[in-house]
Amino acid sequence: MAFRILVYTRTTDYRHDSIPDAVAAVRALGAAHGFEVDATEDPGAFESPLDGYAAVVFLSTSGEVLTPAGRERLTEYTRGGGGFVGVHAAACTEYDWPYYGELLGARFARHPDLQPGKAVVEDRDHPATGHLPAVWEFTDEWYDFRASPRGSVRVLAAADESSYQGGGMGEDHPLVWCHERGAGRVFYTALGHSCEAYQDPAFRAHLLGAVRWAARAA
Repeated sequence: MAFRILVYTRTTDYRHDSIPDAVAAVRALGAAHGFEVDATEDPGAFESPLDGYAAVVFLSTSGEVLTPAGRERLTEYTRGGGGFVGVHAAACTEYDWPYYGELLGARFARHPDLQPGKAVVEDRDHPATGHLPAVWEFTDEWYDFRASPRGSVRVLAAADESSYQGGGMGEDHPLVWCHERGAGRVFYTALGHSCEAYQDPAFRAHLLGAVRWAARAA
């Protein structure tokens, strides 16, 4: 099934060095799996209808990245059935816009140092996690959130805080989840800090599954 996605990487706060590698990885996935990828940092892209996109990906965006008109367009798009994927610092975005927090499912609070750790894959019946082992060893920042989204989202993977130093959420620490918002599908993964992540076959397959699910192509 051919489709097109919009990858948005605008930052007005912390900017991840991995953004170019991340965009390149998504473009490579599109080329290999038959979907088109438009990438932009222009907020004006959200001031026109988004109907031509099967999914919008906020890839390590940070700070306030949309105009008021862009917020309206994104709201209409997701409520009307458009897919949304948030990656890593997408949770550090649009703090002043309540709808965005509801759309994503949780807000970033803090993170410990970049380090190896383990994610427990709770739900493998999803295209983004079906290829993963029950315990996924990964190196990342292991984001803490202001509150656990469990109960309002479908949790796919959670952090094992005993496997790294500095976790702050305790036993209930979702990292990857999905849900439906209006008629649209929403997916979020907290992983994806480093350049190396986007060279990792398991993580690339994770992203591919997320995009295809949000775009209703899987």
